[in-house]
Amino acid sequence: MEALRPVPRTLLRDRAYEAIRDAIVAGEIEPGAVVRDTEFAERLGLSRAPVREAFSRLVDEGLLESKPQSYTRVTPVVADDVRDAAAVVGAMHELATRVAVPRLRAADVAEMRAANERFAGAVRAGDVDAALRADDELHDVLVRVCGNRAAAATIARCMPLIRRLERRRFGEGGTCRSAGLHERLIEACADGDVDGAVHVTAEIWRTLADLADETDRTDEEAR
Repeated sequence: MEALRPVPRTLLRDRAYEAIRDAIVAGEIEPGAVVRDTEFAERLGLSRAPVREAFSRLVDEGLLESKPQSYTRVTPVVADDVRDAAAVVGAMHELATRVAVPRLRAADVAEMRAANERFAGAVRAGDVDAALRADDELHDVLVRVCGNRAAAATIARCMPLIRRLERRRFGEGGTCRSAGLHERLIEACADGDVDGAVHVTAEIWRTLADLADETDRTDEEAR
């Protein structure tokens, strides 16, 4: 009976958090939708406690908003919030790139190339989920090699806000970020060109601020 050990509470909390976060980012739970711990506990097969903890974390991260004794609901997609998140994530990725490039092995660069091939293929196929997953896998190589856990945690905390806007724009007929920028980043990494890799990284993440600006203009026109 050694395998039948209690599942740690933290794992239940994380399971609830990841499931609800992913549903919000994917648009399965729309902005403005009211969420209830009893409903999600039943759907996830959990007690209410880990769901409430997940809600609290999602409020801190800006995906939910809560009014005590009244409601908890999904926040709207706000361009300013995305710009702020993109600035922070971009800075963390620049730090990761600067530290990681001198440490990269041939296998790491090969992993980045493979991820970019998957990214480009997913873009051609119009598979947004696969494209964003491959994009994460490419950049995660540098974050992992960098080894800065604070930077990794900050990126993980801010990315859902960014991904939600990206998915919304792609659903409206937008396009994923260019695989060409990734190619330039990979070549700089392969050459050990720290400054060049950092420059391309900054360019990649600036495109997210541009995406927020474009969303602002579109929303203004709609009003």
